[in-house]
Formats: sequence, C-alpha cells, structure tokens
Amino acid sequence: MISVAIKNAFKKAEQRNWNKTYWAIDIHETMIKPNWSSEKIPTEFYPKAKETLQYISTRKDIVMILYTCSHPHEVEQYLEIFNSLNIRIDYVNSNPEVENGNYGYYDKKPYFNVLLEDKAGFDPYQDWEEVYNTLKRMEELAN
Repeated sequence: MISVAIKNAFKKAEQRNWNKTYWAIDIHETMIKPNWSSEKIPTEFYPKAKETLQYISTRKDIVMILYTCSHPHEVEQYLEIFNSLNIRIDYVNSNPEVENGNYGYYDKKPYFNVLLEDKAGFDPYQDWEEVYNTLKRMEELAN
C-alpha cells in the first residue's frame, strides 16, 4: 500500500531530523492517462490526481521530482500545464539537494523517499485518493 511508503518516509525524515521528503512522480499512466500520440501530449488526469498534486504543492515538507522519460519538449509543455494548475514541480529527473556521499551515488539515479510510478505498482485509479487521505490524516494528527 502506498500509505505505508508515505508514512515510512515521514517517519524516517523525523528520525533523521530532515525537514522534507522527496517524491519521484511519473507522468504517463500515473498522473495522466496516456494517448500514445507522438503529435499531442495527453492532458487528462486520473481521478483525484490533479487535486492531490495541488495539495502536495502546498506542503513545504514534500519536494516533487518529475520522474519521466518524456522528451525535453514534452517536459516543457507539461511544466507549463502543471504551473498553470498550481502544481509545483521542483526538479525533473534529478535531485540536486542530495549529493553523493557515504550512503549513495546519485549522479545517475536521483534520491527520493516515495515513488509514484505505474511500473512500481502505483494504481492511479485508487492510489491518488489514498495518497490524499493519508497526507490529510497525518496533517490532522500533527495538529
């Protein structure tokens, strides 16, 4: 369950005195329904995806990393769309905030705590609502 990964990420951050977590989020078949067109990027969000991403964008304890194999011109288009919808993307396929060190080499694979990716088992029809509800419950418990 994605809620376990989210809770574990925040628990680890708290144990290590980190003030944020890093989330790698795919676009196609995770945020947005694919159209398999080479001429026009798809823009239809899965249910609850847009609202959840907007909510995540308001949180200072989550850094969003767009984790995608989209072509550079497509990434530019997506960033414009996300920006117009108040979805804050901090980095694309990178995390310059976490440098190489004793525990990891991040030149080829960016560091992240949470992965939202269809190929990693994320179900966009069910998991966006679970992500949203998990974060809201955690926020309520913290207050």
